[in-house]
Amino acid sequence: MKRLLFSLTILIITLGSTLADDNKYAQAAFNDKTYDFGIIKEEKGPVSTTFQVTNTGNKPLLIIDVAVSCGCTTSQFTKRPIAPGKSGEIKITYDPTGRPGAFKKDIKVRTNGRERRTTLFIEGTTIPAQAK
Repeated sequence: MKRLLFSLTILIITLGSTLADDNKYAQAAFNDKTYDFGIIKEEKGPVSTTFQVTNTGNKPLLIIDVAVSCGCTTSQFTKRPIAPGKSGEIKITYDPTGRPGAFKKDIKVRTNGRERRTTLFIEGTTIPAQAK
């Protein structure tokens, strides 16, 4: 009987702590999801922008991965956990070399937040370098 009572007590405590954790979550909030570089000149080289991500949840937010859509775009992002109410950064660099014309690139952000995936965009128009 004591073992049964002990087992039930452990079960109730475990269940209670699991339910309490369900109310805790991380959440990524972005001020902007699209950045327009406007008109850029190919000969000026790569251009960059930084997206701010704020944790509006009550558990630490982790940026797990940032996937870019082509080799012309690279990313750097905050690797440390972002505390509730704090912000991190995702820096995106686009290389216009050999890519004249309009562009729109998507960036897939994966986090441990309530919304696990977010898509960001960069866009603009590249003016080709003048032939010499």
